[in-house]
Formats: sequence, C-alpha cells, structure tokens
Amino acid sequence: MNLYELTVNDTEKIALSDLLFSDENKSALAQTIKEHQYIEELKKYNLKVDHKILLYGHSGCGKTTTAKAIATALDKNIVIINLSTLINARIGETSKNIKAIFDKAIREKAVLFLDEFDQIGKSRDSDDKDVGEMRRLVNTIIQLIDYLPNESLLICATNHYHSIDTALLRRFQIRLKFEMPDEKELDVYYDKIVASFPSHLQDIPRKYAISYAEAKDYIHTIMKKQIIAELELLNKKQRLES
Repeated sequence: MNLYELTVNDTEKIALSDLLFSDENKSALAQTIKEHQYIEELKKYNLKVDHKILLYGHSGCGKTTTAKAIATALDKNIVIINLSTLINARIGETSKNIKAIFDKAIREKAVLFLDEFDQIGKSRDSDDKDVGEMRRLVNTIIQLIDYLPNESLLICATNHYHSIDTALLRRFQIRLKFEMPDEKELDVYYDKIVASFPSHLQDIPRKYAISYAEAKDYIHTIMKKQIIAELELLNKKQRLES
C-alpha cells in the first residue's frame, strides 16, 4: 500500500466551540492550542510545547472530532491513520509505512492522528507468529514519537487504554479521557443537531445512554425518513393534480 491508500482523506473543519466534553478537557486543549500559536515566542525561553496527546475512552464520544478541531484551530492539515488498517495491510512493511507517515506529517508540519492506537499494545502482547514484528513496530513508534519536532502535533486515540504498553503511554504529555454523555449533555447535542432542520420535523423522541455518534446517526436516520416521506407525498400530490 502507498501513503495515499493508508491515510484517511477527511477535510472536514470542526470548530472548538462545537466540541462537547468536560471542562477539564476543554481547558487542557485550549492551553495546548495557545502554546502552538505562540511556539516561536516560547522558544526564546527554551520552553517546549506539549505536542503528544492521547485521547481515550468510549467509542463515539468525540475523539476523532477533537483531533480535527485542533487541526482547524491551528490551521494545520490533518493526516489520519487507522492503525488497524496499517498493521493489517502488510505486516512486514508496517514499520516502514509508519515511518513514512511520520515523515509526511513532519514535512507538512501537520497534525498526525493515529486512531485505534491500542492495536500496537494488543499486538505486542500476542502470541502469534508476527509478535517479533510487532515488538519492532513498538520500538519504531517510540523512536518516532521521541524525535517528533515540536512543530508537528501527534494525537492518538484508543477505546482500550489499559491494553497499551506503558512505555508508549509515558510518551504522551497530555492524556484526555472521554466519558459517555449524560442526559443533559445529550439534550444539548440533540438541540444542536435538529436546529438545522425544519421546525415541524424536530420533535423526535430522544434516546439516552448512547454516545454522541450514536445520537447523531439516530437523528439523521429519522430525519431522512421524514424528509423522504414528505417528498414522496408531495410527488404523489403533484401527479394527481397533473
């Protein structure tokens, strides 16, 4: 596989104000973004910016969205890699591919987002025939993280924090936990989603104890059904009148 095939092409721009998560996470991200905005000034005092972030917690609670929002805030490109795809592509070339991806992010001073980061930790502890390759991959990743220039920002995401090797965890200066939203937080999110649709379609029964991603999919599915039903009713009416 080439680099184009390994990266996810996602140019969606997300505003920080659109993120829904804890005040603690918001504060940590705001500080990181400010550090990168004033990186040259901080260099004068030999102060290094935090540029290695681990996002962990429940699936669908905003980890990928957060990475894209950070890239948007810093006006940087984002290079998105799903590590499970990278590892499964061709086991013998994994280390070479991950190095090429890091080189690309460094060259472009981009945000590098590695999703499913736990794939490395899980694979390292496995007993299969490729465990040696996985150990070499972990060593490669550690070296690449250690020598990542401050101008580049590494963000990794996982749903399985405790399966990641501690040697890797220590490399991250910031670790942010993503929790499942409560009813109040989901209501705020529901209100934001339905606001862009006609008012007569907004009264939809709400589901709780689900992630933000699940809530979005649920609303969009209902909305599509309602909009299509209205269009079909209108088409039928027009056919009868013609």
